[in-house]
Amino acid sequence: MKRNLLAEIESRMPTFSKGQKLISNYILENYDKAAYMTASRLGKIVQVSESTVVRFAIELGFAGYPEFQHALQEMVRTKLTSFQRMEVTNNLIGDGDILSKVLLGDADKLKRTLEEIDRAAFEEAVDRIVNAKNIYILGIRSSSILAGSLAHGLRMIFDNVKFVQTTSGSELFEQIMSIQKEDVMIAISFPRYSKWIIHAVNLAANEGADVIAITDSTASPIAAQANQLLIAKSDMASFVDSLVAPLSIINAIIVAVSRKKQDELLVRLHQLEKIWDEYDVYDKNQG
Repeated sequence: MKRNLLAEIESRMPTFSKGQKLISNYILENYDKAAYMTASRLGKIVQVSESTVVRFAIELGFAGYPEFQHALQEMVRTKLTSFQRMEVTNNLIGDGDILSKVLLGDADKLKRTLEEIDRAAFEEAVDRIVNAKNIYILGIRSSSILAGSLAHGLRMIFDNVKFVQTTSGSELFEQIMSIQKEDVMIAISFPRYSKWIIHAVNLAANEGADVIAITDSTASPIAAQANQLLIAKSDMASFVDSLVAPLSIINAIIVAVSRKKQDELLVRLHQLEKIWDEYDVYDKNQG
């Protein structure tokens, strides 16, 4: 069950020491800033020692301050408004070399994603896609960019890909209402999570379809219904999230699926090349 960290801190306030109450009050009032502070920095602001901050995290049941900070950051990302995100990321990045900081941050997200991803879930997801009767792909708002990239890649391989595009909840459900047990839904969602995609995943799961979720954590609202959960690290890069790691997972899915369907894909690509040449789709005078 997902922890309500702020409610837990508030309810336990009477049992805390004087120093822990100072930490609690600051976090409850400034959780968006506290989530990205070191234990030392937080201690200085509330005028307690760094060790007091660490003990506070342990008192809440965490292994140490980094684990507590990570939990606070996960909570913050789902609560912050777009302008609050801008303020937080401006404080994190500062006025230095923005290009280096963002690119190095993305490289770290890729590294952590590779280290932590469930490889068995990835392989099973690939097999489910290859054997699906229909493949529904759904991503809303910023995640629609990821969904579109995946749909484009899989349409090069299959005829049964349904890219769910919508501007309203009713349109969304009209496009997925026929989903059934032999089908696969690939749902992509990152904070701030859309309610529409949560409902769509619930519908797919209730109909017995296989659900592949590409999201940022086990606490994501689409994770619980997923048959295969693929977690991509995606911290804030500004008022939107970094999409580098989830896009890399999508690229890996396309490559893995294409390897399993290699013979059929080669035939399709030859046919496509002829069509592209006939209708002059691509510029042949490059270079």
